[in-house]
Amino acid sequence: MSWYLDVLRKYAVFTGRARRKEYWMFVVFNVIIMLALVFIESLIGSPGIVAVMYSVAVLVPSVAVTIRRFHDTDRSGWWILVSLIPFVGALILIVFMCLEGTPGDNRFGPSPKAGDPLARTVVA
Repeated sequence: MSWYLDVLRKYAVFTGRARRKEYWMFVVFNVIIMLALVFIESLIGSPGIVAVMYSVAVLVPSVAVTIRRFHDTDRSGWWILVSLIPFVGALILIVFMCLEGTPGDNRFGPSPKAGDPLARTVVA
């Protein structure tokens, strides 16, 4: 849950880098929350207004963490536009989000794993 809250604290931060763990934990919690909202709203017969409001509320942090994830793989945040390509775009986006980040510093900043004692060390 702390990964999800960390992304929300960086609500509109489009600079820097985001680890795979940060990105995917945010995605997992978003999916769980959305499923719970849809389930609860279907039980009470609501038209889904709360789920839509939640989706709008997390749109900016979702885009921000995706751009920071691209930065971790040393790609520009503009690569997010690849998701607009029908069918193939989503697959390309998933592949990029699964790639390991650039070890060490890159043009977008220091490695987010630098201060993590559990991160694997890369031997050059």
